[in-house]
Amino acid sequence: MTIEEKLQHFYDSSVEEAYQEAAQMIEEHKKNLNEMLAEHKHSRRQSAEAEVKAESENARREVNKALSAQQLTIKRNWTKKQNELKDRLFAEVQSLLEDFVKTPEYDSYLCRKIKEAQDFAGEDELHIYLTPSDSSRLETLSQKTGAALRLADEEFIGGIRAIIPGKNILIDNSFREAFLACKKEFKFDGGPRYE
Repeated sequence: MTIEEKLQHFYDSSVEEAYQEAAQMIEEHKKNLNEMLAEHKHSRRQSAEAEVKAESENARREVNKALSAQQLTIKRNWTKKQNELKDRLFAEVQSLLEDFVKTPEYDSYLCRKIKEAQDFAGEDELHIYLTPSDSSRLETLSQKTGAALRLADEEFIGGIRAIIPGKNILIDNSFREAFLACKKEFKFDGGPRYE
């Protein structure tokens, strides 16, 4: 082989080796780039998922907050409406009581309650009080029942109050106390909880 041929052979083998080395480096570089791309995609996907999760949680909190505020408003309105209805109901009940006090049945009711108090007291001393607005009935009821009736110091719509001093017992059949107790303990049953 001549020198030129040797040089050509050396040149060809050097170029081929350089091509192989370059191809290997390019492949290695591609491989590294693909790994970096996959790692970047994975990192971005995790970041996006975390962002979506955080936004979803934030949206859920906002919805719950709005729902809670709406429920509170509904409950307030419901309570307000119940109180309005309760006030109207008891205003009507009070009006009916005031109307009842003007009827003859009221006199019969008072006679019955006075008799019950007398029967309960038996032989014990008994003080029976009428509300001041029933002062016109005092004599008539005393004659019908044979009881010594008195007028109370305070107004109690209607009914009677009786005291057995020897036993320290109060018999309260006044409309006012019954009315106030009913109003205090009145509840609206039903609604979503009971259906």
